[in-house]
Formats: sequence, structure tokens, C-alpha cells
Amino acid sequence: MSATAPTWDPAQYLRHAGHRARPFTDLLARVPDLPAGPPARPPRIADLGCGPGNVTALLAGRWPTARITGLDNSPQMLERAREHAGPTPGGGHIDFAHADARTWTPAEPYDLIVSNATLQWVPGHVDRFADWIAHLTPGGTLAFQVPGNFDAPSHRLMRDLAHSPRRRDRLAGTLRHDDAVLTPEAYLAHLTGLGCTTDVWETTYVHLLTGEDPVLDWVKGTGLRPVLTALDDDPEARDAFVEEYRTALREAYPPGPHGTPFPFRRVFAVATKEA
Repeated sequence: MSATAPTWDPAQYLRHAGHRARPFTDLLARVPDLPAGPPARPPRIADLGCGPGNVTALLAGRWPTARITGLDNSPQMLERAREHAGPTPGGGHIDFAHADARTWTPAEPYDLIVSNATLQWVPGHVDRFADWIAHLTPGGTLAFQVPGNFDAPSHRLMRDLAHSPRRRDRLAGTLRHDDAVLTPEAYLAHLTGLGCTTDVWETTYVHLLTGEDPVLDWVKGTGLRPVLTALDDDPEARDAFVEEYRTALREAYPPGPHGTPFPFRRVFAVATKEA
């Protein structure tokens, strides 16, 4: 089972929609004004890896007249995302289409290509940057954020269980490792090397999660999906993995008096093409 092809559950993913949306709004705050095109041409935006479309809709708040296309390779996510399709209050329009970030090449120029917590699922994603930037309009921007927490207990414990002797034959290669994303310095080097004015930074959010086993509930919507998909045909093995992982997470992330603190590092990049 490839780590890049989990089966997604939009409802589970959206259980923490507020926390997950914050990095996207922080990313958009650093995106510069888009190039001024002809009056008859609205801004053209692609949201690569749009998921259930809830953050795609936020783009219309920043660029009310834009034509926005959300792209994803999950049928489940696209079905949920289409709830946000149609005209926007500012005179723009949102639609959604199937695309795989590993192979997607824009069919037209874009003023902004944005990607939120997607590229960590795309091995070698830096090799796609040149093609995407080539399809930006002059002065257009490529902006993305990716998780930078692959050495955190939430991911390390998951890998340890997957690589245990009784599971490694079935789950080896299922999960991503810390090389799924680059360092901020490496992203800066790649993007400036492509002729872009580049802003790269990192932030560690400390999410205060509530409810029973909230970190497990979080990862069930994202990082744990490859394991759940790989074991989908063996409910007994799947449930045993989840219970063992639940116990380890409770020790790694003990609740406090107001909830469970969940530190989450993310890496951001905004690269603007020369005008």
C-alpha cells in the first residue's frame, strides 16, 4: 500500500477543521497582491490538494472576483468539496476537478497556485516546482505549507508500531518518514534557484485539543490514513493497531486541566515569479 494513496474520510478530517485551517490563513496573509491582468480577466487560482474544500472557499474572501479551481485525487474529498462550488459573493466562481499533484501540469496560466498540507504526500515534490512556476503569470505566486512534525511522538510512535516484527511485512513502506518534507533552508534554495523572490518560515502551533483521545482523533483524519487503508480488509489487525497506538499516545500527550496540548510544526513557503 502506497503512503500516497490512502482512502480519505472527509468527516473525520473536518472534525478539527478550525485548527487545520489556521495555517492556511497564515499562509495567505503572506501572499502578495496578484498580478493585475486585463479588466475582463479575473484572477485565476488553483488550490492543489483542496481536500473537502473548506479552505478553498477562504480564497474567495481574499480575491472575491477570482476563478478558483480546487484540485484533488480523492473522490471522497471531491464529493464533499463540491458543496462549496458555484458563484461566490464577490462575483467570482469556485469549481473542483480531479488531479494528482505528482503529475498535474496546469493547462492555463495561473496567478496563484496554493497548496495546503498536501505536498508531504508527494514524493519528490520539489521536482514539480519548475513546471508549476513556469505556468504562473509574470508576478504570480506559488504558496504552500507542509507539516514539519515527522519526528514528533505522534508520527514516531506510529512508525514504531508499523515496523514492529509482527507488522513490518504488511506495513513496511506504508508510512512517510522525516524526508517527506524538506528543511526550510532547502525549500528556500530550490525556489530562489528557480528565479523567485521567496519567503520561507516555520511555525510550531500548540493546539489545545479537547475530548477523549484527541490526538488519536486528529491523526485518524490525516497521518494514520495509510495504516487504516492498508488494514481495511483485516478489522481485527486494524483495531489492534489503533488500540496499541491509543495507549502510546495517551502517555506521550497527557491531558492537562483545560485540554490536551498538541505541538505541531509546519513549514511555509511563498515564492513569487519575476514580473
